[in-house]
Amino acid sequence: MVAGMMPQMSALARSIEKTTTKPGDAERAAIREMVKSAKERGLEITGPDGLLKLLTKTVLETALEEEMTDHLGYDKHDPAGRDGGNSRNGARSKTVISDAFGAVEIDVPRDRDGSFTPVIVRKRQRRLGDVDKIVLSLYGKGMTTGEISAHFAEIYDVSVSKEVISNITDKVIEEQQAWSSRPLASHYVAVFVDAIHIKVRDGVVANRPFYAAIGVDLQGRRDVIGVWAGTPGAGESSKFWINVLTELKNRGVVDIFYLVCDGLKGMPESVNAVFKETTVQTCVVHLIRNSFKYSSKRYWAEISRDLKPVYTAVNADAAAAAFEAFDEKWGTRYPAISKLWRSAWENFIPFLDLDIEIRKLLSTTNAIESLNARFRKAVDARGHFPNEQAALKVLYLAVRSLDPKGTGQLRWMMRWKPVLNVLAVSFHERMPDAANM
Repeated sequence: MVAGMMPQMSALARSIEKTTTKPGDAERAAIREMVKSAKERGLEITGPDGLLKLLTKTVLETALEEEMTDHLGYDKHDPAGRDGGNSRNGARSKTVISDAFGAVEIDVPRDRDGSFTPVIVRKRQRRLGDVDKIVLSLYGKGMTTGEISAHFAEIYDVSVSKEVISNITDKVIEEQQAWSSRPLASHYVAVFVDAIHIKVRDGVVANRPFYAAIGVDLQGRRDVIGVWAGTPGAGESSKFWINVLTELKNRGVVDIFYLVCDGLKGMPESVNAVFKETTVQTCVVHLIRNSFKYSSKRYWAEISRDLKPVYTAVNADAAAAAFEAFDEKWGTRYPAISKLWRSAWENFIPFLDLDIEIRKLLSTTNAIESLNARFRKAVDARGHFPNEQAALKVLYLAVRSLDPKGTGQLRWMMRWKPVLNVLAVSFHERMPDAANM
């Protein structure tokens, strides 16, 4: 400890007890003296051996002693504690990690019967500040454990091993399980379901689909309502989707007006077994994008223009006429595009019966596209995952990091009133009472 610092530190500690807002004159004077003394001795203010580190050590140790006093009921060396049962029993050294200046060695007081449970530095706590939050945020954004370890060494001059980082991320598994079973809204205007394929080692490394669902409730709130691991192969069975939809029902969902998906095998046949009035709608944007897969890039703009009269038609008959014109022009050159639209036609045409505001809602896939982009960024850096749980953990952390300030949610909800007015008319028999919206 720097000589002559303890009187000022004690005065500072006593002053802190009297204020929970800005420091007063006594605190400022003590801090000025400490900074002045440190500069005269060539001591840095921050850094691994700076004044701030010494100050943190002293404040923590003073706070721990105060906690022990509260625990025992008498001050250190107070005669009142003699023969009173439990008493102080020295201290043990402990090293904790600070975000700002690395490792700090502190002395933690002990009591004889081992009942002292400190609060400011908890038992088995090894990190101060927001290290866990930083690790989870970086891991969710796609950095590997090795990259995060290197990041801490470079930015904070702190050694945090890959094993410690892995242990930190494993802590969210229980949180993830609670999130996956949390109660949901009773009514959703639309639920968008899409898949991302991830390499998972299950004996051998193979691509496995993982499905995410985003729900839009009657207040216009968008929420990732679930993430599920699929099975390798040609797609899921109806039984798989019935289990997923039954899970949503058990979590409180009463009705889904539209379920929007893109060619998910077994889904259309399963929905009405659980939600009898739900309309399955093929994602129009995906239909258009999938059309481009079968054509040369030089024709994309022209194909997009020729498809527009199909999905903007006033009704199914007008759409059929527009599609025949499209097929006459492009069917010979790109027959796969025509086949794609014909196979999706029955699940596409419900879209044409909708009000323009609902059409806008169902054809806007920004939310699911943004989520998939986050997923891809998080998984691409890792190559493959050892098991299903490891992949689900990363996907959950990506969901956890979405829209942290809520600004995207607010922008979406501000545009919701026109849709809600249409819903109140089109679905008046299925709308809940105003009190339950």
